[in-house]
Amino acid sequence: MSAPVTHPTANSEARKRGYGAALVLGSAIVWSFGGTLARMLDIEDGWTVVFWRSLFAAFFLLGFMLVRDGRRGTARMFSEMGLPGIAVGVCFATASTSFILALAYTTVANILLIQASVPLIAALMSWVLFRERIALHTWIAIAVVICGVGVMVSGSITGTVSPIGDALALLIAFAFASATVITRRFSHVRMTPAVFTGTVLACGMAATQATDYSVTPSDLGILVVFGAFNFGLGLALFVTGARLVPSALAALLGTAETVLAPLWVAIFLGEVPGERTIVGGFIVLAALLGYLGVEVWRQRRS
Repeated sequence: MSAPVTHPTANSEARKRGYGAALVLGSAIVWSFGGTLARMLDIEDGWTVVFWRSLFAAFFLLGFMLVRDGRRGTARMFSEMGLPGIAVGVCFATASTSFILALAYTTVANILLIQASVPLIAALMSWVLFRERIALHTWIAIAVVICGVGVMVSGSITGTVSPIGDALALLIAFAFASATVITRRFSHVRMTPAVFTGTVLACGMAATQATDYSVTPSDLGILVVFGAFNFGLGLALFVTGARLVPSALAALLGTAETVLAPLWVAIFLGEVPGERTIVGGFIVLAALLGYLGVEVWRQRRS
């Protein structure tokens, strides 16, 4: 009787993909606290929030790299990130800044609905630019996620259209999708220096626009968590994991943030979500679990 044939390369790829998916999902969980933290702040100027949040994120990411890779390793990563790293940094600086500013012009519901298109944009960009094959069940999951988010926000979408707010929300979607695709395409490039660069760019831009840098001690404590852990840790997890999984999968897993955000608001701020939010969240969650189930089945079958 012959011994079973093993495929170490395939097993290694499957483990990398699973590890990457877990990291991206972890980033979505970390980012899902952002809305709750933003609601806790008593700061009127959005640029002031961007400045402090980006500053603390930059400190966290720099410390993270120095502890993990040392001074020489960190310097080497900066020298090797090249144009792809700069592009990813610009994308995240644009997305993070636009998110804070968009809150002043449009509703959270409008922003979430437009951001739900990120997986679709990432999938189309990967297919058009790099001919990355997108499976049928991926397209189905993307469509169901968009429908689920539509149900979630249908009760709070206003009839008033804010061109500036919705344009900023659309800019967030394109910037995040572009960063996801670039990270995956140049998977050999370590992107932690790139997102550090993005936080520095956002901080510098906000420094020229903020009207007042003074904050209360309580707001400063929230900003430390908002910047270092919500923003910085989320970025570190995402760029580490997104390079190991297809762009569409990374963007799909990122929509878990939309499902979890109302949960934290309900727990910490006592704002119970409406029936449509709950139903839509279950639809999004079912789409994600169904997609992951199909992926696991396909890997085991192969």
